Amino acid sequence: MQFPESWLRAFADPDMESQALADCLTMAGLEVEEAESAAPPFSGVVVARIAGVEPHPNADKLRVCRVDDGSGELLQIVCGAPNAAEGLKVPLARLGARLPGGFAIGKAKMRGIESFGMLCSSRELGLSQEHDGLLVLDDALPEGQDIREALDLDDTVFTLKLTPNRADCLSILGVAREVSALTGAALTLPEYTPVPVTLDERLPVEVKDKDLCGRFAGRVIRGVNARAQTPAWMKARLERAGQRSLSVLVDISNYVMLELGRPSHVFDLDKIQGSLEVRWARKGEQITLLNGQTLALEPDVGVIVAGDVPESLAGIMGGEATSVTLDTTNIYLETAYWHPEAIMGKARRYRFGSEASHRFERGVDFSSIPEHIERITRLIVDICGGSVGPVDDLCVALPPRNPVGMRLSRCQRVLGVDVTHDEAASIFTRLQLPFTVEGETFVVTPPAYRFDLSIEEDLIEEVARVHGFENIPDVPPVAEARMNVPLEVQRSPHELRQAIASREYQEVINFSFVEEAWEKEWVGNADPIQLLNPIASHLSVMRSSLIPGLVANIVHNAKHRQSRVRVFELGRVFARDAEVKDADLHVAGIRQPQYLAGAAWGPAFQEQWGVPVRQVDFFDVKKDVEVLMGAKTDALVCKADQHPLLHPGRGARLVFEGRPIGWLGELHPRWVQESGLAHAPVVFELDAQAVSQARLAQAGDLSRQPVVVRDLAVWAGVDVEYQSLLDTLHKTIAAEASLAIVREIRLFDVWRDTSAGQQATEKSLALRFWLQDAEATLDDQRVEQCIHRLLDALVRTHGVRQRA
Repeated sequence: MQFPESWLRAFADPDMESQALADCLTMAGLEVEEAESAAPPFSGVVVARIAGVEPHPNADKLRVCRVDDGSGELLQIVCGAPNAAEGLKVPLARLGARLPGGFAIGKAKMRGIESFGMLCSSRELGLSQEHDGLLVLDDALPEGQDIREALDLDDTVFTLKLTPNRADCLSILGVAREVSALTGAALTLPEYTPVPVTLDERLPVEVKDKDLCGRFAGRVIRGVNARAQTPAWMKARLERAGQRSLSVLVDISNYVMLELGRPSHVFDLDKIQGSLEVRWARKGEQITLLNGQTLALEPDVGVIVAGDVPESLAGIMGGEATSVTLDTTNIYLETAYWHPEAIMGKARRYRFGSEASHRFERGVDFSSIPEHIERITRLIVDICGGSVGPVDDLCVALPPRNPVGMRLSRCQRVLGVDVTHDEAASIFTRLQLPFTVEGETFVVTPPAYRFDLSIEEDLIEEVARVHGFENIPDVPPVAEARMNVPLEVQRSPHELRQAIASREYQEVINFSFVEEAWEKEWVGNADPIQLLNPIASHLSVMRSSLIPGLVANIVHNAKHRQSRVRVFELGRVFARDAEVKDADLHVAGIRQPQYLAGAAWGPAFQEQWGVPVRQVDFFDVKKDVEVLMGAKTDALVCKADQHPLLHPGRGARLVFEGRPIGWLGELHPRWVQESGLAHAPVVFELDAQAVSQARLAQAGDLSRQPVVVRDLAVWAGVDVEYQSLLDTLHKTIAAEASLAIVREIRLFDVWRDTSAGQQATEKSLALRFWLQDAEATLDDQRVEQCIHRLLDALVRTHGVRQRA
């Protein structure tokens, strides 16, 4: 909520500076998010009167003005503003003045005519973005008065960040109550003197649904001047509270809403056909709102109807059909109490919000409606004129104000402060909370504007706020606190999420309950864990794999025209295991490991001009898994294996340090077809525990010697796996010290001869070796000996032959 400090001080004016007041509100739970001046810094600008205007002899769009700035001499100012006219009072930046942004005013010559200052628009003073002409000031302001003083530009604008429970502070009056209670400053209330009734006219109103509207009040006002100007003081307060001035009737309604927290609505009386009826909407009804949006209404939305036609969305926004215009002369002023439960979430459902719904869904004072409608009426009559009819006040179903008890001993124990009986009584009195005392228990009856007081802890919070959180002593805990220092190699679930999210995967959270067909057919789990009371008939078993849920996420996104999807989930799966015993975190016979699974579908890269479109494949996702493993990538091995979820020839079991930890591969074609996907997703699933242990980086010496690169191509049988060749090479290097100069090995080419039209029995594998000695430069003889030794190991173990 945003408001000027001067408006607040009109209700409660404590003897403290602006910053101290902001700190006081913040410490009481009304966080002052911002406290800024109403205008940016500038100096040397005064009120001036244009005494005469003449055309510029050398420019059609410029005029030469004679300006009275109160100094006794008329100043010559060249001005290009279209509204510069004799008799206007406008801001004048004198010679030497400094405008926002540090712009200094000096004597200038414009098309041969000297100018001794500058007449200013609102934008030039940083007051608004309007720059169509000069800022026109009130005729009553004296010439020569500093503009900051004349327009109260040194006022401070507070922005409060309110919690949802403090609906009573969504008004100047509500904040002023808090200031009065916190500082002891006197609270000044607006005048609620009834306006004399001069009309004997009423508009019939019937409240049909008591669970929608608890109180409804309104009155007829005829002969208003809707073209009247909004007073400058009201417009200034509205603008500094973040409200744009629209028209006088709308401005008055908004002003009272900000001042008292009372939303109201003004109908054009001549557009209302028949009487008003307050009820729930009927299926198929429609309404066009003031924002131009046409809504199809549901039966759980409240409306005000006239002649069975919805004219207003109850507690949210008025309708276009009965809205006031500048030609309106007769109005019906309405204000009501709408039950919060009837308003909650309705505006968000239609993807908009309003100041009224923001207040009504949190709770608005229902006891002060007659006084507040008199306040609105007084402003309308004083500004727009008119004849006033009597107030119709229908009390239908007001909410009860249930007393709330607070035990003083409980308050002292919770706060850790020895709050005395007299101090608690003083706090409730200052907060204007009526109470009685029964023994050591304070029984408080919440006022009609406090919807946040319902349990004992609410009252304890009130005592703490007014007593002052800063006055609660810092008492160290008595118990010894021992910090559990995590191992440096341990990776938390958050780190795992961050690692996989850095590869463009987005996290999802799926139900642990899945379809039985998924478990039996997709995962191959013949005996899934059945639920005794499933939340839905198709979610009847516990999952033993995360992959089917991720595939369902991809299908959902594909149906919504998403062409590239990468999702992951970190969650528990459930499988039968007779070895698991009952414990605090375990259920007998059920194993509940935590898995990390991911699925990628669509193009391997975002669409761009530099890379051709290519569908994600096995090796793309394998790289993601390797990045997830970090420094332990060299210990990760892919073993060709079969899984019901995976493509028979494009799936692999992931083995880490000799232990299976998961699966990787393309989704089985059967499930791809069943899911209606154009391409097969590539999925992986890992035991989260296996990837939670990181490997500490080992520092090593950097060699200054050059690296030698050698290639070796061999013929091998088609059934020989590259991994077996790599394992042989690593074992050979580890066994012979002379081969320690081999730093890295990579496979960079695979080729089969299919030119003869028959199936090849051999394949060519091209390996690249990086060799480097830490102490000496490698010569050709040593490199060739090393490569020859590695080739011999491959020949002996796998029967390969070198390719010519």
